[in-house]
Amino acid sequence: MNLIEKIKAAPRLRKIALWLIVPRSHPRPRLGVRLFLNRFYHKRGKRSHIRFRARLDVFPYHLFNVGSNTIIEDYAVINNGAGDVSIGDNSIIGIGTVIIGPVKMGNGAYTGQHVFMAGFNHGFMDGSKNSRNQPVEIKGQGVILEEDVFIGSNSVVLAGVTIGKGTQIGAGSVVSHDLPPHCIAAGNPAKVIKQYNFEHKQWERVDHN
Repeated sequence: MNLIEKIKAAPRLRKIALWLIVPRSHPRPRLGVRLFLNRFYHKRGKRSHIRFRARLDVFPYHLFNVGSNTIIEDYAVINNGAGDVSIGDNSIIGIGTVIIGPVKMGNGAYTGQHVFMAGFNHGFMDGSKNSRNQPVEIKGQGVILEEDVFIGSNSVVLAGVTIGKGTQIGAGSVVSHDLPPHCIAAGNPAKVIKQYNFEHKQWERVDHN
């Protein structure tokens, strides 16, 4: 059992460690954690760029990995407090996008502007308590974008969703369920409107009637 596992297994040590990492009244990593400690736990690929105005609320007790040639644009927010955030090679996180783990993005996956993705839901099982005081609910592995997925601007991807390789999501969509590879989906909730036919090498409309 390594040090982190020992701390997680001991309630008192865990409480102390969390206080050292994040103030209770302001759930953002302390400055020392952001500037120094995270460097030993998180990985950044070669030629990756995290813009100056991006906000990284990332903690050392979950993964935050950024692949090679990947760009995180200004005003994006990344938070791994509830689970790992992994972004593959040659990916782009658009301006103002919010990613709350657990989220995994494959190589070549990218988002437009102001996309929201979260791998968990706030707990609300006890109707007598504020949801902030209840455990979060993580669905499956969180959000998974396979390789070469594109998420259009102002879209929302809900917890527990997997989007297949090469799929394109139209702007302003709400993705509430898994989507197959190599399709175009749009709407609220997002529905597949076209599927790529590899034999004919063209997009074909999907009839839902």
